[in-house]
Amino acid sequence: MNNKIKACIFDLDGVIVDTAKYHFTAWRNLANQLGFDFTEKENEKLKGVSRVESLNLILQWGGLNFSDNIKRQLATDKNEDYLSYIKKMNADEILPGVVPFLDELQKLNIKIALGSASKNAVAILKQVGLMDYFESIIDGTKVVNGKPHPEGFLLAASELGVAPSDCVVFEDAPKGVQAALAAEMFAVGIGNDDDLSAAHLVMPNFEKKNFKGIEEKLLSLTLR
Repeated sequence: MNNKIKACIFDLDGVIVDTAKYHFTAWRNLANQLGFDFTEKENEKLKGVSRVESLNLILQWGGLNFSDNIKRQLATDKNEDYLSYIKKMNADEILPGVVPFLDELQKLNIKIALGSASKNAVAILKQVGLMDYFESIIDGTKVVNGKPHPEGFLLAASELGVAPSDCVVFEDAPKGVQAALAAEMFAVGIGNDDDLSAAHLVMPNFEKKNFKGIEEKLLSLTLR
């Protein structure tokens, strides 16, 4: 059994910052330009899904299909629209409790990594002033397999020089939790129990949470 967690790996969207609203706006703008719309409920299915997979799902909802070349252009158009919103982000958009939690990790010499499907992760972290916290950033530009495949989290652990069983992943999407479990890491869900019941522990956010308390709860469990 572990006696200490040595690294924390964070998803980005919905865990550190909430950029889901900007993704929704940009994807919806694209859908509207193509002559259809989709709902916020449908948008939930895009959580933790890559840009290409998201586009394919949205086109499916609209009953449309295009060549790979046109799809690439549509994905690029959506990303440029999304980036126009990202460029206006600031530290006020960091989710509650995240900065104190990261500060605590640094004081305890716990290694910190990012494991996100986003290809804009570095731009977002720079925009909100969090880059210096992360020793490893694994994003959509560095992995072949998206979540629920564990590749991204395993790569983060490798870059940090920490065994997977000594890592805890913080995720807001069921696919992300599945990826953490497949990597044989502890999984902490950020959100509600209904969506993230597979996680070892679920909490609404980082507000008034401390690492030592989370570590104690996780180490009393057996990795599954």
